[in-house]
Amino acid sequence: MQAREFTERELDRIIEMAWEDRTPFEAIHFQFGLPEKEVIKLMRANLKESSFKRWRKRVNSGVSQKHLKKRNPDITRFKCSRQKAISGNKISKR
Repeated sequence: MQAREFTERELDRIIEMAWEDRTPFEAIHFQFGLPEKEVIKLMRANLKESSFKRWRKRVNSGVSQKHLKKRNPDITRFKCSRQKAISGNKISKR
């Protein structure tokens, strides 16, 4: 698979989505076509080492809901109820 180049804005949005606990990796994959392993590589390349380690620890803990398997089954959305709809667009409207 060939690595894709992202604009600065896309990269910022991917990092922001990855950093948020309630945004699952599946939402990032849906919007940007990046599987979890690629998101991890992107985060490693763009965060300080200490920030990356803290993020990975949080993602793998019980606090984060980055993995749909860890989410409460009552949560059936990728986003906060007050957030605008997620579409197939590359960047959601802010």
